Amino acid sequence: MTTPADISADMARLQASSGRKKLMDRVALITGGAKGMGGTIAELFAMEGARLVLAARDLGALEAELERIGGSVPELRGIAVAADVTDEEQVQALVRRTLDEYGQVDVLVNLAGVTGPIETPVQQVKAEEIDEVLAVNVKGTILCCKAVIPHMIQRKQGKIVNTAGTSGLRGYKNRVAYSSSKWAVRGLTRTIALEVGVHGINVNCVAPGPIYGPRMDKIVREKARVRGTTPEAIFDEYLGEQALKTFTSPVDIAYAVLFLSTDESRQITGQVLTVDGGWDV
Repeated sequence: MTTPADISADMARLQASSGRKKLMDRVALITGGAKGMGGTIAELFAMEGARLVLAARDLGALEAELERIGGSVPELRGIAVAADVTDEEQVQALVRRTLDEYGQVDVLVNLAGVTGPIETPVQQVKAEEIDEVLAVNVKGTILCCKAVIPHMIQRKQGKIVNTAGTSGLRGYKNRVAYSSSKWAVRGLTRTIALEVGVHGINVNCVAPGPIYGPRMDKIVREKARVRGTTPEAIFDEYLGEQALKTFTSPVDIAYAVLFLSTDESRQITGQVLTVDGGWDV
């Protein structure tokens, strides 16, 4: 399970890389930026000189995250914007606010997502649960891409990083809604990459495996409850399936997203970068 020591060690490693400034003065719009991976990615981006726009439904949580990041990055430049990625008007308003504030969008990171039913056979999944997962994870990703792409086309450059997952690379028993959504994200990533590559825009996605953090803790607890076992046993089960026998940290995902957001990945598009400790090997 996640411990404060694990997170502290990852943060120390993250801070050690802060002198490279790979995103100096670039504007990064990050959805799902209020917590977890979103906060870690935002902090690394800030350390690399990016100007941040963090978006999620909970404005208070976003503002708290910016305050936290400002504690380690005194030169932080960032704003928080409340937005529901399933609502096209709110997404368009989010992009307009970003352009009004900074005049450009260099990087879009689509992290907003929901887990949906956990440890639930397909015949027990409710239709409304499927609708919610697909609306946030798939429709929300498309709407955010749709909103920023005209601006990126005008500037003939841009980086879009979507979030798939190892559940979008393989079957994922008893997670039909979530797994289906992540397969869809892979497909839309490749499709949009084909459409906008001629305009100098790279579109890729990161596929995280099981990750330290509150969301994984929730999944582990729910699996343990349904199976009548302990969270520790479920955790060990996940760990045993990984080639490296170590859980992925949000920092590992942050570095992958950073790579796909910089000029170092200029010739990479339509691809999936899997970061899972060898879970899908």
